[in-house]
Amino acid sequence: MGYSRYDAAARGRAAWNAGKTVGTKRPLTQKQIWAIRFFLDREGRVRDRALFDLAIDSKLRGCDLVKIKTGDLVTGPEIRTRAMVVQQKTGRPVQFELTSDVRASLLAWLERRGGSVDDHAFPSRVDHAHHMSTRQYARLVDEWVTAIGLRSSDYGTHSLRRTKAAMIYKATGNLRAIQILLGHTKIENTVRYLGVDIEDALLLAERTEI
Repeated sequence: MGYSRYDAAARGRAAWNAGKTVGTKRPLTQKQIWAIRFFLDREGRVRDRALFDLAIDSKLRGCDLVKIKTGDLVTGPEIRTRAMVVQQKTGRPVQFELTSDVRASLLAWLERRGGSVDDHAFPSRVDHAHHMSTRQYARLVDEWVTAIGLRSSDYGTHSLRRTKAAMIYKATGNLRAIQILLGHTKIENTVRYLGVDIEDALLLAERTEI
């Protein structure tokens, strides 16, 4: 978008990232995950707990997460153990698991939410016929991390997308598996996304005996 300096309407307008920390957002630790869950449970925020849990398990981009419909998550009266969505960015399907704790929080929310399988699981606060906006989702993430004493500038919606992927990578070193789980088209994207560097590679090599 390199034309703004020639656009009279744009002169004097602050850059979108003015005053913000731009770059890779940190993933959450296990301790931070449970701190946020405790906060949301204490405040009785059933929807937010379900949204947070789904964001961690699904590893989806915010634009895909907010568009999920109830039918994507349920089969009959139960929450699916695995689900699939088509990614907006790539147009390709990606699968994800729904672990038992996450299924429980989703069930609690969807029972309260009501509606049909064709409804968005997380509706807009303005128009319930539409899904929550990515802007609203980002504001919620800022609120959650701030509530447990973290700097919102260091974390964002991509923190939730990266969290479980980073944990799996640290436990296994399997980049190909992470690529599939994140729905990346190229392994190079996964390497950059996880922030894999030479130190990571050497540590993995040192653990491998021949």
